[in-house]
Amino acid sequence: MKYKGRNVYMVSGGVTKFAKATPTMDFRLRVKKAFDYALNDANLTLNDIDGSVASYFADHFQRQLMSGIMVQDYLGLTPKPSKRVEGGGATGGLAFQTGFEEIASGRMDTCAVYGFEGMSHVNTWKGNEFIALASDTNFDYPVGGFYTGYYAMMARRHMHEFGTTVEQLAKVSIKNHGNAIDNPYAQSPMKLTVEDVRNSPMVAAPLTRLDVCTMSDGAAVAILASEEKAFEITDNPVLVKSIGTGTDTMRLADRPFLKVPLLPNEKESDYSNLQYPGIHSFRAGRSAAKEAYEGAGITDPLEQIDVVELHDAYTSSEIQTYEDLGLCKYGEGGSFIDEGKSGLHGKVPVNPSGGLLACGHPVGATGIMQGVFMFWQLQRTISKHFGNSALQLPSPKTGLIHSHAGTGTYVTVSVMEATK
Repeated sequence: MKYKGRNVYMVSGGVTKFAKATPTMDFRLRVKKAFDYALNDANLTLNDIDGSVASYFADHFQRQLMSGIMVQDYLGLTPKPSKRVEGGGATGGLAFQTGFEEIASGRMDTCAVYGFEGMSHVNTWKGNEFIALASDTNFDYPVGGFYTGYYAMMARRHMHEFGTTVEQLAKVSIKNHGNAIDNPYAQSPMKLTVEDVRNSPMVAAPLTRLDVCTMSDGAAVAILASEEKAFEITDNPVLVKSIGTGTDTMRLADRPFLKVPLLPNEKESDYSNLQYPGIHSFRAGRSAAKEAYEGAGITDPLEQIDVVELHDAYTSSEIQTYEDLGLCKYGEGGSFIDEGKSGLHGKVPVNPSGGLLACGHPVGATGIMQGVFMFWQLQRTISKHFGNSALQLPSPKTGLIHSHAGTGTYVTVSVMEATK
């Protein structure tokens, strides 16, 4: 659908280094470091910020309710308006879109969207239990336990349905961890081989430890502004061209078999024998992409999108998302990575930052982190913020960020466009 509000721009951003270690930094200070970076980079003051959106997934990790208002107070933004957004793994993406709506509606001219998570307060097994509470605790949770089990099942179905291989999954990990070598904010940059990925400890077959993102501590901040305000703040803002949000049933078993929602570059005959969404695809991802593409006027994603930062909590989910976004047809995600199309120098670079697999996944910060990295990419200021230009694409014009919750229950897609 065509969004009818005001134009919205991103004018600045900040990210802390993501890490999984004994916590030495209060969540408020972590956000403040990212917030101060964003303010200083755009020469903004607290007086320039009209309000905020707070993004964090679970109260459990810091054992503290009302963490958002504690951050608001610590940043010096009280008594300005704020709200907390939560939606599982898509929390950061939903918060980014909520900030968009605050500007588009005319309620604010500038909005700080800040996200954080401090997952090191608990052991990994306990963190996985907290995350698993984002599944249906009366049905999915007792049956499947942790999310890796659900995604292993999805990966198996994708392999059965389309012939996807474990080597293709491994290539996603190799690509993303390799990209992260040049990203100083990333948690686990490394050079890998297919053998390294396959020989790492098995978590839930076919997914090994290197097929799965890691829990993390981190914060990210995006500053959004109206058109008039944006060009006062910077001569190089980035337009948030459109947003899309999709949903699906909480329980996988409740998802009906329907026709594939077609993108403009597809036809019904492409999928005449496909049971959709099945376990191999994310209907919410396709719905979010469809809405965002209509708002941005995108009719051929592969040709019109220059760079993507997507929610690769698992190597398999990156391959699934290539298909949901229409970068290739359903069933062709494995060959898309095989042919290098999502590589740093490929047709559409996907996760040049390293994605969740290599950057880490401090849930409330993750979707906002994607927005910050995309902002720097489209501004062409990666070298300024990373200290090197290895990950800077030559001339990106249009970028897409994608955030994903649960087994595909909330998915956000936001399209961003360079102004220079």
